[in-house]
Amino acid sequence: MSFLIAAVVTFVACFIVVPILLGLCRMIIAYTIVEERRCHVYMLFGKVIGIIDEPGFYFLFPRLGWRAFLVHWLGRCLVVDMRIDQEYLRSQPVNSEEGAPIGIGIWYEMMISDPVAYLFKNTDPRGSLAANVSNSTVRSLSNMPLDKLMCDRHGMSHTVRDEVSPKSHEWGYKLGSVYIRKVHFRDAGMIRQIESKVVNRLRQVTSAIKQDGANQVSIITSTAERKAAVEFAKAKAIRPQIVGTALNRISQDKEVAATMFDILEMQKIIEGEARITIIPKNHDMLSSMLASGDKPQTQRTGQRPPSVPSN
Repeated sequence: MSFLIAAVVTFVACFIVVPILLGLCRMIIAYTIVEERRCHVYMLFGKVIGIIDEPGFYFLFPRLGWRAFLVHWLGRCLVVDMRIDQEYLRSQPVNSEEGAPIGIGIWYEMMISDPVAYLFKNTDPRGSLAANVSNSTVRSLSNMPLDKLMCDRHGMSHTVRDEVSPKSHEWGYKLGSVYIRKVHFRDAGMIRQIESKVVNRLRQVTSAIKQDGANQVSIITSTAERKAAVEFAKAKAIRPQIVGTALNRISQDKEVAATMFDILEMQKIIEGEARITIIPKNHDMLSSMLASGDKPQTQRTGQRPPSVPSN
C-alpha cells in the first residue's frame, strides 16, 4: 500500500507539480535556457539590460537584478539566431575591360557577431549585406581583363571579401568565406559568336594537323622510294659481276659445272611444261612405237595433254 502511495505521489510531483512550478518560474523570468548558437537579448524601457550568448541554464536574478521581474511584463526578450548562414547571388552584371558583358555568381556565408548591432543598427541587415556584396562585386570586378575574369576566381573572391567585410561588421555580421562560383557571358548573341569562332578555330587547327601529317608521310614515302631505287640500281649494276664470278669458280671444276648445267636444263624443261616420256634403255621398239603414234602438237593450249598409257 505504501508503495502505491509513493508511486502516485512521485507521478503527480514529476508530471504535474514540477512543470507547473517551472512554468511559474519562467513567467517571472526566474531562469532561462539558452540553446546552442542562440543569443538572448533582454530589453526594458527601450534599453538593453542583458545579453546571454552562451548556451546553458541561467538564473536571471544575478544577471538582471530586480529588473528580471519586470522584463516579462514591461520588457521583452529577443532571441537571435547566430548560426552560420549562406547566400548565393546570381548573375551580377559586370563588364570586362574589352567591353564584354559578364555575369558573376557569388556565394558567401555569414554569421551574426554582434547581436545588438544586428538588431538596432539596420532594419534589414541581411538585405543590406546582400546589396553590399552585389555592389562590391560590380564595383571591384568591373573593367578587369577578360582572361582574368575567367581564370582568377580565387583572387576575385578575396577582393570582394576585403571590400565587404568592414561594412558588414558595422551591421553586426561577420562575413565568412566568399567564392566566385560562376562566370558567364550575359549576351546570347556573343555566346553564339564565341562558339562559332571556337568551332572554326578547331576546324582550322584540325585541318592544319592533317595537312602536316600528310606532308610528313609524303616526305617519308618519297625518301624511302628514292633509297629503294638507288639500292635496286646498285644491285642491278653488280649482278653481272656476281654471276660471272660464280660461273668462273664453278667452271674450274668440270664435274660441278656439268652437273649444274644438267640441273639448269632439267629446270628449263620442267618450267616449259613440255611432255616428257621416260623410256628405259635398250627399248628401241618402244621408242619407234611412241614416235609413230605421237602427233606433232601444232597448237599449244593451257592444259597438259593426256599421258600415254604405259601398257
